[in-house]
Amino acid sequence: MDLQTCRLEVADFIATVTMDRPPVNAQNRRLREEMTWLFDSLSDREDVRVVILTAAGKIFSAGADIKERPLLAADAGAYIGHNRLTREFFYAVSDCTKPVICAANGPAIGAGFALMLYCDIMLCVEDSWVSMPELDVGLAGGGKLMMEHFGRSWSRLIYFTGRKIPAAELYRQGVVSACVPREALMDEARTIAREIAAKSPLAVKWVKRGFTVAEDLPPREAYRYEQTITHDLSRTRDTKEAQAAFAEKRKPAF
Repeated sequence: MDLQTCRLEVADFIATVTMDRPPVNAQNRRLREEMTWLFDSLSDREDVRVVILTAAGKIFSAGADIKERPLLAADAGAYIGHNRLTREFFYAVSDCTKPVICAANGPAIGAGFALMLYCDIMLCVEDSWVSMPELDVGLAGGGKLMMEHFGRSWSRLIYFTGRKIPAAELYRQGVVSACVPREALMDEARTIAREIAAKSPLAVKWVKRGFTVAEDLPPREAYRYEQTITHDLSRTRDTKEAQAAFAEKRKPAF
């Protein structure tokens, strides 16, 4: 696909996807189509073991491009199609077979905040913030996502008020893994990415699948499912190499 709103770089098994739609990386149809294609493609690429998602400029994403809304209302079925595309855009990130690290380089607003929350690991810069101003522009969606990351009161506070929640508060609540100076953001993301890329790509893929499936299961059934992953992995070359390397006190070769 000809990329017009995103950029892709791949090196050392790490893919870096950069949203680049000035001035605020608002999510229009083209950006969502490109991102869906990118993450679906990266899921199948053997030269990619982990993905970093970030953005150009000083705003990670201002969310949905509201300018498209009047056009959607004009044609029968357009809004339904738009909603389907939006869902798949988010699911392409969460369903990516490779771990996705979000390096939020600035404010993440509305659907921009949702995109951040669909990633596996989240990092942000110290002077950034997030908000869900959906009610202010006549939109809905994302409440369930808020409840997966915040408690009952905070989920509703964020959604009903549209308040700007500073990055430091996200870190305090354990929603993000790191809150760092702007100049340190990509170094932190790459450090984590290199750690993941050094592990068995097969094991990482299956463990990510385990996380996804286990989220919807009771604890007993979730652990049982994860044990089936351990069993299946035990028969693979990667696991045999990992265990041999551990015993021989050397780095494994995957």
